[in-house]
Amino acid sequence: MNFTKVLRTAVKSLALNPLRTFLTLLGIIIGVAAVIALMSVGSATTSSVTSRIQGLGTNLLVISPGQSVQNGVSQGLGTAQSLTDKDVAALQKLSVLSAVAPDQTSRAQVVYGSTNYQTVLEGSTPDLFSVRNLSLAAGRPFNLVEEQHAANVAVIGSTVAQNIFGNQSPVGKTIWINGLAFQVIGELTTQGSSGATNNDDRIIIPLTTLQNHFTGSTNPNVIYASAASGQDMTRAQQEVELTLRQSHGLSYTQSDDFVITNQSTLLDTLQGVTQTLQSFLGGIAGISLLVGGIGIMNIMLVSVTERTREIGLRKALGATRSAVLKQFLVESALVGLLGGVIGIAVGAVTASVLGRVMNTAVQVNVSAVWIAFVVSLVVGIGFGIYPAFRAARLSPINALRYE
Repeated sequence: MNFTKVLRTAVKSLALNPLRTFLTLLGIIIGVAAVIALMSVGSATTSSVTSRIQGLGTNLLVISPGQSVQNGVSQGLGTAQSLTDKDVAALQKLSVLSAVAPDQTSRAQVVYGSTNYQTVLEGSTPDLFSVRNLSLAAGRPFNLVEEQHAANVAVIGSTVAQNIFGNQSPVGKTIWINGLAFQVIGELTTQGSSGATNNDDRIIIPLTTLQNHFTGSTNPNVIYASAASGQDMTRAQQEVELTLRQSHGLSYTQSDDFVITNQSTLLDTLQGVTQTLQSFLGGIAGISLLVGGIGIMNIMLVSVTERTREIGLRKALGATRSAVLKQFLVESALVGLLGGVIGIAVGAVTASVLGRVMNTAVQVNVSAVWIAFVVSLVVGIGFGIYPAFRAARLSPINALRYE
């Protein structure tokens, strides 16, 4: 019997019990769909988070104050106020760093016409725009001259622009921040949120302006530094740590009173976490495929029992063991193949729906499609081997006597 006849016979056998065939397919469909959907959404989520971290800046090092302790109780990171303007000057001398941007923040009341709005007021140097990869949708950033002369100029986030100006262009308008007039010279492009922080709900002004009129302090809340190249990140972090320890007069027995966050380390950690998560999700999907394979074996064993007389008749008419074996293997492989194809389609649709719900651009993972397709076929064949061998070993005489 040639392969075309074997395939035609397998299709007819499966079509005789459509509901049973569908229920058998369902286990494979669910497993394959889970693999496609989970891996596609996982890849999209990883790409989204990675792009946001990379969007924080190029070769970025974030230096934050350490934690203070009051009455034996730690007050948390950032409470020590250990960074100073002298630290900034020392870091700016390091050749391994391409730019250094001290940063201070405060809360401010913004008034424009009849609109009254409260937001985050951030003061920094012009280097902040390059270090943090801040791009502008309109206007320009403030320059070094404006920072040196404490000019009343402001670059606003997209959320601030929408809440204050609506559909109007904010560039060139005058706003009042805590009673002081500021000219809006630029609007930032939308960045989105990082956890509970809305990066678009802020106003950036020159650091000297913030210090003179709002905080009265020259100590930065945080220092952003950009390494000269990605290959120098580790060396840059080591030199920054050594420089700050010398600036703070720390002995070798004393711990750092600051924290350095390395963008590369953060990305490596993220990738490790996401790979572990994807492996975990893949394992769950694999269990579904295993259950589907057991379903195929169960149904094929039932099919062998139901068709015992048919098998005996075929053998009596000259069918060989290999022909019977081939017939049942093709049937189980066809179940796995059909389940895989339908599961891929269901998984792609599910991934697309989940992407819309999560507001994330999801693309079907091509490697996951091939893996799911091959695995479903292997599961179909693998779990059909035992029923096929059982059918092939049946004695024609005993099979014909079977009631």
